Amino acid sequence: MSLISVENISKSYWRDKLEIPVLRNISLQIAAGDFLALMGPSGSGKTTLLNLIAGIDKPTNGSINVEGTDISKLGESDLAKWRARHVGFIFQFYNLLPVLTAYENVELPLLLSKLSKKERKDHVELALGVVGLADRMKHYPKQLSGGQEQRVAIARAIVTDPTVLVADEPTGDLDKKSAEDIMTLLERLNTEFKKTIVMVTHDPRAAEKAHKVMHLDKGELSK
Repeated sequence: MSLISVENISKSYWRDKLEIPVLRNISLQIAAGDFLALMGPSGSGKTTLLNLIAGIDKPTNGSINVEGTDISKLGESDLAKWRARHVGFIFQFYNLLPVLTAYENVELPLLLSKLSKKERKDHVELALGVVGLADRMKHYPKQLSGGQEQRVAIARAIVTDPTVLVADEPTGDLDKKSAEDIMTLLERLNTEFKKTIVMVTHDPRAAEKAHKVMHLDKGELSK
């Protein structure tokens, strides 16, 4: 049984009256606990596919089922609620708020939940502990290295215990050592905490950590 089932999706964008196809008839099954890397040249549709799986965007045709919910049929409000509950996002450029501490950045997704302040504190401390930054909770992003900032971003992504983690070039802005550390952390989240991860990367070393690598080229998917 697949956790995520992508069935014959296509995605086009329109520029005036010109249709620009980005993805063509893509089908993909992702099981719970999988670690999938999507590779391909710039403009191949990797991030578009990731955004469709994460419910940030909707396909032009086809369906995407996650745990039995067809997210391509949800309205914007329901989709936003679904994302908040089920998806943890890891970006290339961390997207941390500079005026908030590491603790406050990680707590952000929980402020929309029904958790008490004490429960939020427990979740945040656990997430920062998992990424090895329990001693940096009160630091602001500018006081952290790039690798540490990405760890805070990963803690923020896992703090809601999401169904799936989506990572868009998570090592793209890091030096080689920090990139290796981040990939080791993602591998641990997958093996130890059974997190399902879908990652876009152009880095073959990062892709080596995944169970499965698929290639996108000109909007078509291959192994």
